[in-house]
Amino acid sequence: MFRHYYGAPPEGRGQAAAARGVVRTVRAMVDEGATHLGVATDHVIESFRNDLWPGYKTSAGVPEDLLAQFPLLEEALVELGVAVWAMVDLEADDALAAAASQLAEKPEVDQVAIWTPDKDLAQSVRGTRVVQVHRRTNQIVDEDAVRARYGVGPESIPDWLALVGDSADGYPGLPGWGKKSASVVLGRYAHLEDVPESSAEWDLRVTGAARLAACLAEQRELALLFRDLATLRTHDPVIDDVEVLRWQGHH
Repeated sequence: MFRHYYGAPPEGRGQAAAARGVVRTVRAMVDEGATHLGVATDHVIESFRNDLWPGYKTSAGVPEDLLAQFPLLEEALVELGVAVWAMVDLEADDALAAAASQLAEKPEVDQVAIWTPDKDLAQSVRGTRVVQVHRRTNQIVDEDAVRARYGVGPESIPDWLALVGDSADGYPGLPGWGKKSASVVLGRYAHLEDVPESSAEWDLRVTGAARLAACLAEQRELALLFRDLATLRTHDPVIDDVEVLRWQGHH
């Protein structure tokens, strides 16, 4: 929605440009052969995460004419015959992660493709069974690709985001920690609680290790909070029947 909105000329943004752009994308997926698909939306941008961290992303500053297009998009997708998960307490990414997790358990499903380049959805990738697809580049990101890009496996992505932060979601990470240092340390220890408090106990070399270890020791609770923000919720049932996702054509 945001990409389509800001990709349109200013004079055309209020003319449902964002909603129409997403509908065109979904329709193109069908035209290219997709038979089962679902779309998750942030029906309300605020979520339970705003109660955990006051700086978490909100609808503040989002143009009114863009916010008005979210319900319009949901209505258009339903009319198109597409399954829609409109999220209120949870976020759209939670719905995608939950659907992917649940569908991956179904023997009749060959592969689950999550069509978004968002970093946090990398935690949902499983081998080649659950992958991300970057539509603009046609890149398919499986588990090996996640490791190549972030230096850690999907299970460590929330820990990695906790250290480096996510400006799009509104939490900063820990001071001094960058992508490289987070990748090296978590590539060895996987999770925050497994990282020794003293850098003298680290069996790896990292630039500024003593400073990084001290920062993590001092702000471990904050890091765990950021990891909680980054962890997608998959426990709520989103789908119980694959056929709910079969595109039936226009209603």
